[in-house]
Amino acid sequence: MDSPDLITQAIQGDREAFIRLIREIENSLYNTAISMLRKEEDAADAIQETILKAYKSMHTLRESQYFKTWMFRILINECNTLLSRRSLSTSYAEVPAEHQAQSSPYDEVDMREAVDQLEEAKRIVIVLHYFEDMSLRQVADTLGLSESAVKMRLSRARKELYQKFKNFREVKLHVELV
Repeated sequence: MDSPDLITQAIQGDREAFIRLIREIENSLYNTAISMLRKEEDAADAIQETILKAYKSMHTLRESQYFKTWMFRILINECNTLLSRRSLSTSYAEVPAEHQAQSSPYDEVDMREAVDQLEEAKRIVIVLHYFEDMSLRQVADTLGLSESAVKMRLSRARKELYQKFKNFREVKLHVELV
């Protein structure tokens, strides 16, 4: 059975159809939550609240093709609520040792780590567009932005990532020459 049929069934109150829909997007929900919150327990809380809220209000979804966008909007709102409840500043001592040790230029640069270092507004558009394969329109709808705002954030995020990798290559080349 394909997703549109499952969505229709879930809207009509079919619990099993809803569970199957959630299973289809659970990894995407997790990746988005962890990229915003950066803590496993917070991501789990946000996803749990998202699923609960979506289940309770599934009957309000008018257009089944927007199910994924609707779910991500709920998730992002939940993540933002959690972020507003906790301090946004994390001291260096609170960063796990494994992350502290990975700052050496000899370490392999991971795209995901580089994206995680972006400020939230840039990070979320990169995650939704590239990692979750959402169209610009879907990202805009999910975040409540215009497509041009999403394009601008993507452009700025790509430039920042390009600079990070360019600087990394220059440092690595310099170290190899020495």
